[in-house]
Amino acid sequence: MSQVFHATFDPAAFEPFALGSVQWLRRPGDNGNESLSGGIWKVTPEEAPQPFDLPIDQDETIYIVSGHLRIDVKGGETLDLGQGSMASLSQGAMTRWSVLEPTVEFFVYS
Repeated sequence: MSQVFHATFDPAAFEPFALGSVQWLRRPGDNGNESLSGGIWKVTPEEAPQPFDLPIDQDETIYIVSGHLRIDVKGGETLDLGQGSMASLSQGAMTRWSVLEPTVEFFVYS
């Protein structure tokens, strides 16, 4: 059966994530689809004081609601992402992320 997913930004709905915290709009596996999920990720420079490596395990599209991230793509470009910036990273990309300001990001894994 088909489902529709909706939510409102709710600071009380955030839960711990591998780094920072997340409010899920759609969790992996919802409606039988393991590869599609999305939500809002919050992270601060205090939670990620050093750049961190992040291999992209599935396609990821992001929109920066607020804040500032820098993503260095191995063998590619450096993405300097601030409020209103968007990026789409392909599965298999090797990246290094730097959290430069407290950041709120909307993401979709597919």
